[in-house]
Amino acid sequence: MAELYSEMTKEELLREKKQLKKRYDAFKARGLQLDMSRGKPGQDQLDLSTGIYDVRNYIADGIDVRNYGMLDGIPSCKKLFGDLLGVDAKNVIVGPNASLTLMFDYISQCYTHGAGSTPWCKLDEVKFLCPVPGYDRHFTICEHFGIQMINVPMKEDGPDMDVVEELIKDESVKGIFCVPKYSNPQGITYSDEIVERIAAMKPAAEDFRLIWDNAYCIHDLVEDGDELLNIFDVLPKYNNEDMVIEVCSTSKITFPGAGVSALIASENNLNAIRKRLNAQTISYDKMNQHRHVQFFGNADGVREHMKKHAKILKPKFDMVIDHLEKELGGRGIAKWVNPKGGYFISLDVMNGCAKRTGELCKEAGVTLTPVGATYPYGIDPNDSNIRIAPTFPPVSELNVAAELLCVCVRLACVEKLLG
Repeated sequence: MAELYSEMTKEELLREKKQLKKRYDAFKARGLQLDMSRGKPGQDQLDLSTGIYDVRNYIADGIDVRNYGMLDGIPSCKKLFGDLLGVDAKNVIVGPNASLTLMFDYISQCYTHGAGSTPWCKLDEVKFLCPVPGYDRHFTICEHFGIQMINVPMKEDGPDMDVVEELIKDESVKGIFCVPKYSNPQGITYSDEIVERIAAMKPAAEDFRLIWDNAYCIHDLVEDGDELLNIFDVLPKYNNEDMVIEVCSTSKITFPGAGVSALIASENNLNAIRKRLNAQTISYDKMNQHRHVQFFGNADGVREHMKKHAKILKPKFDMVIDHLEKELGGRGIAKWVNPKGGYFISLDVMNGCAKRTGELCKEAGVTLTPVGATYPYGIDPNDSNIRIAPTFPPVSELNVAAELLCVCVRLACVEKLLG
């Protein structure tokens, strides 16, 4: 049974530090170069989709996809995304390779032309709510436009809605970013109650927009993966259909940088987006949209494909969790969520120890997501959160990296207690 660090005497902590330092120095002497920094698919995952380029037929839905036209996507690809997300294909726009582009472009549209109201650039103050820990790219978009970010704590079933409902009374609060299924980085899926409360929101700002970044909508690691209530089934009850912009992509289904993205919204929102697209592009890559449809066939084909991903990823997640339990469990210095899907494991260490853990890892040859990146402006107020990305390294490298990470956490915590 592991002993609580907080109950150790100074002499016991010094002995613990000496033993950990010996292990750490042994790792350091190996000259490691291991990467757990970003949620990238491994090579074996990428190999699953190479057959997508075998498609040689370029006629889809009665048109030649090599030519101009179909600004908002080919019908068969709209249907594929609609079936995956439980929405009508008429409410889908098929976009470029990354949903990040769709989110950036939509915020840009609100900033320059508004969302049915005054353009945000003409306002004295624009604020966005950010569930934390969260996705650093959301924060980067806000920083780019000078949008003030407000932290909203994440609970076990989603954002703290008491906090959200209070903050949206401020008319300058124009939106919130959410990753509702297998949240980045905690792997939390919003409960039905939370989705219902979100759908029922009555913000003071009539142009409030919820960016529903459903990046991990079908990224289950286990057969009994989490179920997310479809927010578009709930919105009509509260006359809030125009409040939500949902995005997703195949970046972690086929190829990052060569996938297909989709945006789901109300007809009012889609009309405004199409008007902007008419000035922005002739059409996105219809050949790629067609390749994806031909490769998968239908939504069930995508789901079967994702089971192959899960078979590769589940052992990696299990390995990291096993190291966390063996090395950190019972010591009172760390906690984590064991997710049923997604791409990350969120590790919360003793307050004031995350940056030091990151430094120790870097010195020994393991690259982590920059500590603080899971909070707006890169500032974790407790200096406690570390995002672990187990997907990219081969199993042999991940095994070493996970053990070393745990040693670094323990060493940083012992230093803190002794300090």
